Amino acid sequence: MSHWIILPIVLPAMLAPFIVLAARYHIGIQRVFSVAGILAQIALAIGLAWQAADGTVTLYQLGDWAAPFGIVVVADRLSTVMILLTSVLALFVLLYAIGSRWDERGRHFHALYQFQIMGIMGAFLTGDLFNLFVFFEVLLIASYGLMIHSGGNERLRAGVQYVLFNLIGSTLFLFALGSIYAETGTLNMADLANRVDLIGEEATVGIRVASVLLIMVFAIKAALVPLHFWLPSSYAEAPAPVAALFAIMTKVGAYAIIRVYTMVFPPELEATAGLHGLWLLPAALVSLALGAIGVLAAKKLDRLVAFSVISSMGMVMVSIAMFTQASITAALYYIVHSTFAAAALFLITDLARAGRRDLALTPQPVIAGATRTAGLFFIAAIAMTGLPPLSGFVGKLLILDAGFATDMATWIWAVILISSLVSVVGFARAGSVVFWKAQSIDPIDVEEGVDMTPPSALAYTAVGGLVAMLVAHTVLAGHTSGYADKIAAQLFAPDAYMSVVLDTPGKLSDGSYEDGEEY
Repeated sequence: MSHWIILPIVLPAMLAPFIVLAARYHIGIQRVFSVAGILAQIALAIGLAWQAADGTVTLYQLGDWAAPFGIVVVADRLSTVMILLTSVLALFVLLYAIGSRWDERGRHFHALYQFQIMGIMGAFLTGDLFNLFVFFEVLLIASYGLMIHSGGNERLRAGVQYVLFNLIGSTLFLFALGSIYAETGTLNMADLANRVDLIGEEATVGIRVASVLLIMVFAIKAALVPLHFWLPSSYAEAPAPVAALFAIMTKVGAYAIIRVYTMVFPPELEATAGLHGLWLLPAALVSLALGAIGVLAAKKLDRLVAFSVISSMGMVMVSIAMFTQASITAALYYIVHSTFAAAALFLITDLARAGRRDLALTPQPVIAGATRTAGLFFIAAIAMTGLPPLSGFVGKLLILDAGFATDMATWIWAVILISSLVSVVGFARAGSVVFWKAQSIDPIDVEEGVDMTPPSALAYTAVGGLVAMLVAHTVLAGHTSGYADKIAAQLFAPDAYMSVVLDTPGKLSDGSYEDGEEY
C-alpha cells in the first residue's frame, strides 16, 4: 500500500493549523510555508500522475481497513490529472495573492487557502461517496472564509448567498446518500457499481431517485442552469485570487458527474437508463447560451468574467452529457483550458482596478500598467471565447466533433457557434471600453481613493504563468488530448479500478481474469 497518495490531502491539512498556531502574526513566514507547501503539492502530483500514466490504479486504505468497510483513497489517471491541475493553478494564484498583497488584508488567508486545497484534493482522490460529501463541506467552509476575506457588506452578502445555496446542495446530497445506502448498503463507489448493477427493474425506484438527487447536487457545484444563481455575485464579489482559485471549484462538480455516472450509474445501466441524459444536455445548452448572453449584457468587468465561467461550464457539460468516450475526451481537454483561462481573467480583472474608480464598463482614465494588462486580457479573452489559435478553439473543435454523431448535433453546433460569437462581441466591447476608449479621455486629476500604483512584477508574473499554461496546452494539444482519450477509455472500462479497490482479480480484454480463475 503506497502512502504517497494520501500526502496531497495530509500536507495542507498539517500546514493550515501550523500557520494559524505558529505564524499567525508573521506574514513572511506564512508566505514561505504556503508557497513551499504548494511546490511540494506539485511535486507529489507529478509523481502520482507519472505513476498513473500507464493505467496503474493506486489504493490507500486508512487504518488498513479494506473496502467497502474502510475509507479508501484512489489515484487513477483522472484523479491525478485533476490534482496536478489544481496544484499548478494554486501556485500561480498564490503568487498573485502575495504580489498584489491580497494576503495581507486578512489574518488567516494562507491557512484558509491550505484548507481549501485540502478539500479539493480530497474530493478528487476519495473513492467513497460519503467522504466526497465530507470534502465538499471542507470546501464550503474554507471557501466561505476566503470569500469574505478583507470584509465589506457586498462581499458578505454574496458570501451568505453562496453558503445558503450550497447548504441546499449539501442537504440534497445527504438525502441522496441515505437513499443509496438504504438501497445498496454501501457508499464505496467501486462496491456501488457492482451492487447497483444487480438491482432488478422492479426495484429501481429508490436508486433512480438517488441518481437524480446526486446529479442535482453536482449540477449545483458545476453552476448548471437553473442551479447557477449563486455564481455571478459570488465570483464577482470575491477577492481576485479567491475567484481565480474558484475556477477549479466548478470543475469539482464536473469531475463528480464524470466519475459517478461512468462507473456507478453508467449510460447503459437499466436501473437509471436515460435519467441523466434526459435533461442534462438541454440544461447544458441553456447554460452555455445564458452565460454568453450574460457576457454581452454585463455592465461590470468582474461580472462579465463570472458569466463567462457559466458559459464555459455549459460547454464542458454539453460534452459530458453526451457520455461517449470522444465527448469525455473533449470535456477533459476543455476543463484544463477553461480553468486556466477563467483564473487568468479574474486576475487580469484585478489588474484593471489600478487607476480606475470601479470596474464598470464605462470610459475612464488610462489604468496603471495599461499596455501589459491589455495584452494579457487580449490573449485570455481569445482563449476563453474559443478563437484560434489557442486551446479554446481546439477544445471547441473536439466538442463539436463529438457532438456530430448525436441526435442533437444541430442544436449542439448551433448553440456553441452562436454563443461563441456572442461571447466574442461581449469581450470585444469590454476590452475596447476599458483599454482603448480610455485613451481618448483627457488626463484628469486623480480622484481621492483611486490607487494609481502599478501592479507589481510578481502579480504580472503570476498572470503570465497562467497564460503560458494556456499556450503550452495549445502547443501540446496532440499529447494532452491523446492522454485525455486514455483517461476516458479507463473511465468507460472501470474493471481495473474496481478490482484494485475491492481486492478482486481484474477482468482482461478477452473476458478472463488476471489470475486465470473464473469469478
